[in-house]
Amino acid sequence: MDDELNRREDFPILSRTVYGKPLVYLDNGATTQKPLCVLDAMREEYLNVNANVHRGVHWMSQQATELHEQARETVRRFINARSTTEIVFTRGTTEGLNLVASSFSDAFLGEGDEVIVSVMEHHSNIVPWQLQAQKKGFRLRVIPMTDEGVLRLDEYERLFSPRTQIVSITHVSNVLGTVNPVQEMIRIAHEHGVPVVVDGAQSAPHFKIDVQQLDCDFFAFSGHKMYGPTGVGVLYGKENWLDRLPPYQGGGEMIENVSFEKTTFERPPLKFEAGTPDYIATHGLAVAIDYMTSIGLDRIELHEQELTRYALQQLSAIPGMTIYGPLDTHHPSPTTHHPAPNTHDAVISFNVGAIHHMDMGTLLDRLGIAVRTGHHCAQPLMNRLGVLGTVRASFALYNNKVDVDTLVAGIRRVQKMF
Repeated sequence: MDDELNRREDFPILSRTVYGKPLVYLDNGATTQKPLCVLDAMREEYLNVNANVHRGVHWMSQQATELHEQARETVRRFINARSTTEIVFTRGTTEGLNLVASSFSDAFLGEGDEVIVSVMEHHSNIVPWQLQAQKKGFRLRVIPMTDEGVLRLDEYERLFSPRTQIVSITHVSNVLGTVNPVQEMIRIAHEHGVPVVVDGAQSAPHFKIDVQQLDCDFFAFSGHKMYGPTGVGVLYGKENWLDRLPPYQGGGEMIENVSFEKTTFERPPLKFEAGTPDYIATHGLAVAIDYMTSIGLDRIELHEQELTRYALQQLSAIPGMTIYGPLDTHHPSPTTHHPAPNTHDAVISFNVGAIHHMDMGTLLDRLGIAVRTGHHCAQPLMNRLGVLGTVRASFALYNNKVDVDTLVAGIRRVQKMF
């Protein structure tokens, strides 16, 4: 394994101590740490070219606008979108999914219609649809999964009906680490004439995304989970869909002409970017993407897959250990550059014997080990698993086998206390 990809020194926070112990940060599924290059770039812009973007004729506004739109092009290349008109800046995956749920429902959903989601969705891909369903009278249909945490594609195909209007699915489960076969699921949906939204919050940080290859209609992800700043994310949408959707919010930036009688709107992406964007954060996101690209998404993926495999092996040897989700990992394909469907990716959720997940997480924290505990904003999935919550360890490019060994030793030490 390419140990830490020789980049750990780029993240000064990883050298700090917690309760007198060296920090072992394994909560990357919630948010990643930020490299110095991202922090320096954002500070530099605030100090030298901080001005509101678009329409400004003065020099600083022009410079800030150029950085902002360069960031849009950086994102376009990162996910291989056809055009920057398909790149909408949002506050994160949650806002991107809310945008689609709201605008698509306003335009295309009504009484008796159906939306397909899966049992392993994050609340951000459930609640927005439920809110719209209460207004419009449509219903959610849920793809079930096996006990191993793999979606049932046979059942998925059976969910389609003449009333199915859209599918909204997670690419990688934030609890199970399951890499869902979204390309196949998109193909099936398109055979029924149904568009697909992909929640890419847990995939974009870990392996190459090609939205044209996937052929998804929408794809949402967050900056803060991929070494960028908080409060910024991206919604990719095929241009023909963005043209057809009504605006999500109203205000400045997204208008073409306003009168008290009528307002006309800008074309995408500005149609969906009301108000002043976080142009400092979009620049930070672009620098984070450049940082990942300079390392190589294939190297990051290989490193994290090997680390996940090692962690699964070591954790499985602990008496009383229950690991949720597929237990196999997969080397990235040299042609598709992403894991095979239904493999385990960079996230491991577990419980140990009768030890409450909150107790385990709290005591690991006293040893300097940061993990996430609870339902992970996936309560329907917890119900399916028959648990109230789990402990979750999630990996990033700066984690290594020493981190895993420290976690395993910490778990064994907590076990002795019980």
